[in-house]
Amino acid sequence: MRMRKKPNLVPRMERCAATLITEPEALRGHWLEHFPGHQALHLELGCGKGRFTAETAAAEPDVLLIAVEKVPDAMVVAMERARDAGLHNVFFVDGDAACLPDFFAPGEVDRIYINFCDPWPKSNQKKRRLTHGNFLQLYRRVLPMGGEIHFKSDNDKLFEWSLEEIPQFGFRLSQVTRDLHADGPVGVMTDYEAKFYQQGVTINRCVA
Repeated sequence: MRMRKKPNLVPRMERCAATLITEPEALRGHWLEHFPGHQALHLELGCGKGRFTAETAAAEPDVLLIAVEKVPDAMVVAMERARDAGLHNVFFVDGDAACLPDFFAPGEVDRIYINFCDPWPKSNQKKRRLTHGNFLQLYRRVLPMGGEIHFKSDNDKLFEWSLEEIPQFGFRLSQVTRDLHADGPVGVMTDYEAKFYQQGVTINRCVA
């Protein structure tokens, strides 16, 4: 679903300016130094409206969470959530996952969250999938040995395809499940995920 353009986007983003990193390239290699008091750096690719972002940041105050989102009309809602919750360990980057090596130094990121990304279902679109090998190679450039990708999807075909793709690029799969919430809610949900759970849609998840 395409996000509706918000006519008041600019003033809303201006009111959340303290949470927006406008020049992430300038912090490359110095994120934890610039934001002292945090023990690890985690990324979320495509934060949407930010339910997962805000609740994860609140649950892990010693972790610096950077949400990278290229749809400002969605990101502004996430920014407002973080601001209203009084969070000081989550910041936002208006950018694309393809630019991660420009934003972060080798080994600087401890964990990457990919939640319910666009499945790009056509075969000629597969290079756009965030679990495609081209992206996985970029993630390897910013993750250290032992760094993790946490991936969730409601799209069964994308998930099965990803399970084949991910190990080909140096990642070991673990915690693979095709029904994450079979015995009740597990972990922090996104807005989409909460809706899916209420509808009985099964959620796939793995760690790489």
